[in-house]
Amino acid sequence: MPNTVEIHNLTKYYGKSRGIIDVSFDVGEGEVFGFIGPNGAGKSTTIRTLLALIYPTSGSASIFGKDCIKDAPEIAERVGYLPSEVFYYDGMRVRDLLNYSASFYKKDCSQKIKDLCGRLDLDPARKIDDLSLGNKKKVGIVQGLLHSPDLIILDEPTLGLDPLMQQTFFELIKEENSRGATILMSSHILNEVQRTCSRVAIIKEGRIIKVESMSSLRNTKYKRFRLETAEPLQADVLNMDGISGLTVEGNSAAFIFQGDINQVISRIAGLNLVNIWADEPDLEEIFLHYYSKGV
Repeated sequence: MPNTVEIHNLTKYYGKSRGIIDVSFDVGEGEVFGFIGPNGAGKSTTIRTLLALIYPTSGSASIFGKDCIKDAPEIAERVGYLPSEVFYYDGMRVRDLLNYSASFYKKDCSQKIKDLCGRLDLDPARKIDDLSLGNKKKVGIVQGLLHSPDLIILDEPTLGLDPLMQQTFFELIKEENSRGATILMSSHILNEVQRTCSRVAIIKEGRIIKVESMSSLRNTKYKRFRLETAEPLQADVLNMDGISGLTVEGNSAAFIFQGDINQVISRIAGLNLVNIWADEPDLEEIFLHYYSKGV
């Protein structure tokens, strides 16, 4: 399967301040790809460089096999972008803004605009300066999807949306992907990525620390343990390589373990156990495991 997005050693400095350093990953055609990290890790810088909104210090990026800087206008015709924060001319009505956005594309977008406004419960006759943050975000969603783009780039897409509208948003994204669109979604809300994406890149302090399939992140070598013992626990009893996120409260302990499960079982076997639970960690716990390591 060809790649829609390819990023190689992309680096961006703001003067002497770090933006991103040697970021590399690819997004396959038709894939839903997650880009995760806390605020300030470099997600938005990567996306803005990819979209030629800012220029890289070094490295390269391509979309549809075309150079992101040299071929930016041509690429833009096939890309939909939803920034983390949306800002508009307040005096405009929603309808006028969306029609203006549609005018940049060589197709009739009127029916798609009507359908999207209906799905998102967005009144196109409203003035933009009368809209709440959530409704302004809906305008951004329609603006990003109205031309049925081949690549949809979402930066913190559900910021400002209520839970019911978040559900509608993810239904729309699933439908766009089903028709063939590639999705690149940046988020620090990990359950969004977990429910939607097939692969993820984890970024920490401007550097990619892991690119992995969602199934591998969930299932490979990670276990979440909870213990209950007859006597109060001392944290140093569970001090061993592979354990992260350890919390000890009285007779109970919880942690994530990565590695050979026999090693941690041998350590636990020396405790006077009352109960033990072991299951698969969710993405947030795995993510915190990576951030707790000195990688």
